[in-house]
Amino acid sequence: MELNSVKDSPAVAVTTDVLVVGAGPTGLTLACDLARRGVGALVVERADTLFPGSRGKGIQPRTQEVFDDLGIIGAAEAAGGPYPVGMVWQDGERQGEHRMFEEIQPTLDAPYDRPLMLPQWRTQEILHARLRELGGAEVEFGAALTGLAQDEDGVTARLADGRTVRAAYAVAADGGRSTVRAALGIGMTGESVDPNPILVADVRIPTLDRDNWHMFPPTAEGAGFLALCPLSGTPDFQLTAQFPAGTAPDTSLDGVREVVAARTHLTADEVTEVRWASDFRPRAALADRFREGRVFLAGDAAHVHSPAGGQGLNTSVQDAYNLGWKLGAVLRGGAPAALLDTYEAERLPNAARMLGLSTRIHRGEERRGAATRQLGLGYRDSSLSVETRTGLPEEALRAGDRAPDGPCGAGRLFDAFRGPHCTLLAVGTDAELPPLDEELVHVRRIDAYAPYGKGLFLVRPDGYVGWAGEDATGLTDYIRLIHEGS
Repeated sequence: MELNSVKDSPAVAVTTDVLVVGAGPTGLTLACDLARRGVGALVVERADTLFPGSRGKGIQPRTQEVFDDLGIIGAAEAAGGPYPVGMVWQDGERQGEHRMFEEIQPTLDAPYDRPLMLPQWRTQEILHARLRELGGAEVEFGAALTGLAQDEDGVTARLADGRTVRAAYAVAADGGRSTVRAALGIGMTGESVDPNPILVADVRIPTLDRDNWHMFPPTAEGAGFLALCPLSGTPDFQLTAQFPAGTAPDTSLDGVREVVAARTHLTADEVTEVRWASDFRPRAALADRFREGRVFLAGDAAHVHSPAGGQGLNTSVQDAYNLGWKLGAVLRGGAPAALLDTYEAERLPNAARMLGLSTRIHRGEERRGAATRQLGLGYRDSSLSVETRTGLPEEALRAGDRAPDGPCGAGRLFDAFRGPHCTLLAVGTDAELPPLDEELVHVRRIDAYAPYGKGLFLVRPDGYVGWAGEDATGLTDYIRLIHEGS
């Protein structure tokens, strides 16, 4: 679909700071982050409701840290749960357990140690509820975008009901088939990961135990795999079933019942309900760029993943988290507009790496492990990462790395980081500090702590070390990059 010109639109009916197109996890995360920074946002969603399916159900540890910062980790943990151990079936008999993930124990610096299972529809409900609590942003459902134009001062969009929206910036979070991306003429380079289509559905099977993720390998007759994963906090299972290339899975109740009966020991009648169903062809694709003027691409609009490894939703949330504080700094913090150039510079390479990882896991070339948890992602090569120390050991924390958690007074470092501000962390040092705007930069001093070593660490609002030094030389200059006049 191509968006029409808005040159002849009627008078602007709605004004906002940021127009967000799409109310999926990406758009809602961004809206929450903007709201707590005092940035007005309007989220427009062409559908009449939030997405109803479980599709992206794995919340990786790094995304759990983001949810902690946004104030929703408690709600996410209450609604979700751990992944069950896989159980392989053959000819109606249990063959043995299959563990999908390495067993990792939580540590002081990384308190979230394993993926949290949370159906995507529930994640969106939690984000939407948080957005209403924060205020300052709203979601309009049944509001399709039909026109988009931009000039030096902002973006003008037309909605299907004839209204126009004027915003300083717009963000396309409208999925893999993004109409905004197409209208901007931004290409997407990709490949088919697997020619075999996959059926995914949320089903109810009251007779099947919920103790395991039930796995049914491909059959000798050529039928692909089928899996039934109990969805935490719900009575549903997520069904995934692979079909031969060139076929079209039947997403109806009868079609789902038929495939379950054909590939498992269950009967068709044991599938009592199909609550949502879809089919897709696994592919990997990356937008050629993540920005066109005042319009940014985020989430599936910028990168499309195989579901293997659970990277798509998580990478999308990271996009929003990276962009949110930068838009806030420019629109409310007086930061130079050039700060927004770092969004693509930081996120595109990370998305490319996650695409490669998802593809390798899908093809069985790599196992789910530390990389899928996303705690090792960082921005060392970014222009916003300034490391002034020299002679550091290989394992040392550097500018651009994720800022670890740990003890901080009566609380923890993540408590100190939480919120829209930057945090200057003085670790095991009495180094003198220049005068700082206490609203923009919170100062915390702690004893020497192994994950940091010793020194000064300026932690960005998204939890990454932006600047590091033995003393404060150059700190004020760095802060001016993100807060003019600080």
